[in-house]
Amino acid sequence: MLVTLIILILSAAFFVGGKVRSDIVALCALLGLLIFQILTPEEALSGFSNSVVIMMVGLFVVGGAIFQTGLAKMISSHILKLAGKSELRLFLLVMMVTSAIGAFVSNTGTVALMLPIVVSLAVSAEINPGRLLMPLAFASSMGGMMTLIGTPPNLVIQNTLTGAGYEPLSFFSFMPVGIVCVAVGTLVLLPLTKWFLSGKSKKSDGSLSGKSLNQLVKEYGLSSNLFRLRVNSESRLIGQTIIDLDVRRKYDLNIIEVRCADSSQHRFLKTVTQKLASPDTTLSVGDVLYITGDIANVNRFTEVFLLEMLDGHTTEEAAKADKSLDFYDIGIAEIVLMPSSNIVNQTVKDAGFRDKFNVNVLGIRRKQEYILHDLGCERMHSGDVLLVQGAWHDIARLSKEDSEWVVLGQPLAEAAKVTLDYKAPVAAVIMLLMVAMMVFDFIPVAPVTAVMIAGLLMVLTGCFRNVEAAYKTINWETIVLFAAMLPMSLALEKTGASAY
Repeated sequence: MLVTLIILILSAAFFVGGKVRSDIVALCALLGLLIFQILTPEEALSGFSNSVVIMMVGLFVVGGAIFQTGLAKMISSHILKLAGKSELRLFLLVMMVTSAIGAFVSNTGTVALMLPIVVSLAVSAEINPGRLLMPLAFASSMGGMMTLIGTPPNLVIQNTLTGAGYEPLSFFSFMPVGIVCVAVGTLVLLPLTKWFLSGKSKKSDGSLSGKSLNQLVKEYGLSSNLFRLRVNSESRLIGQTIIDLDVRRKYDLNIIEVRCADSSQHRFLKTVTQKLASPDTTLSVGDVLYITGDIANVNRFTEVFLLEMLDGHTTEEAAKADKSLDFYDIGIAEIVLMPSSNIVNQTVKDAGFRDKFNVNVLGIRRKQEYILHDLGCERMHSGDVLLVQGAWHDIARLSKEDSEWVVLGQPLAEAAKVTLDYKAPVAAVIMLLMVAMMVFDFIPVAPVTAVMIAGLLMVLTGCFRNVEAAYKTINWETIVLFAAMLPMSLALEKTGASAY
């Protein structure tokens, strides 16, 4: 018993100290219980097969899908717009929205989601962001107290109760106490933020490297120079390849992308496939061509090949009202040519960006001038900034050629921010299905089973770009921490420490 208590006290001391990662501390504690033969190997490793730990893994995946599809961002941004520029209303909405999201998603993910939204709203309302960021942090934690899945300790309590033979808690058993905590926390934080966080807002110095995707689209005027043409069943393009069309020579146009929106009968499995317009790309019914060029030439090309002109400045999602472009598998970035680059004074066509790196050049920024047409014959100068388009991994590959050019910003970081908005309805349905299976007793599904079903559905329905993206959403430090510390309770009972 004494050894067990010493291990527990040392673990708590290291947790508080914070010098060593929590998962390493937990594993050391677990090894201590094994070395002193307090627990058998089977008992010590039982935490890794515990239903609570498996449930936490599934919840990380479900929460990651909600972020990846942009579902949570859509909901929170629309609700927070109701606050306008009123500081009080903005404070109350931040508390309510953050705690509501935190009731279903981990507090770390909730803060990561809400942080940019809250900061932008505070800046637009001319409020010090610090006045809202501290309440944001507290609200994310307090929101976790409202549901069974809001925070891992609730799951541990549920598991302990059922293991001792008591009735299991329902999904909203914590709700009354959670609401009281959020209400009291709001009342306490309201005056405290005014007293301690009343400093003036510091303006950004604009020194951040790189630009966001929307900034690049706006700067180069891509929305106004890009047109979308859909291949119909009557079109003369069906079965032809890009090289067969020879649109650059005949029509002075540039096909930069072919996108296929699968909106067939299976709306639940709807997806969008992007591919660069390579010479051997074969066109089929339903394909959408992204074309840049003069509007007169675009109209002529449309009439000749019997294509359907879509709103050239929006995306496949016709329901969207904003004039924005989507970047799912394909993105854009800027590169600056070095004076020592071998492609200086070469034309864009001769430089071979397409053949060597599988990327297109969409525009050139030369001092204050933007060159967007006839790029193939344009000679590149030292210091030119090229706007390139390609698959995210191909854009990242450009950074290896540091003697030729410098890639501005962090393309892979920007790619991680791109949400699969067209999958938001799918994620919402799966989320509601999971909650329903956990709330209603007449559905004979255990909570851990409901979470596993939801997590797997998120992957199978394409709410993640790939399976690797789903694995990356799991906070393995937290998983190992709980799995390694759960056997500690068994050791305390086994040695009589709990009874003592």
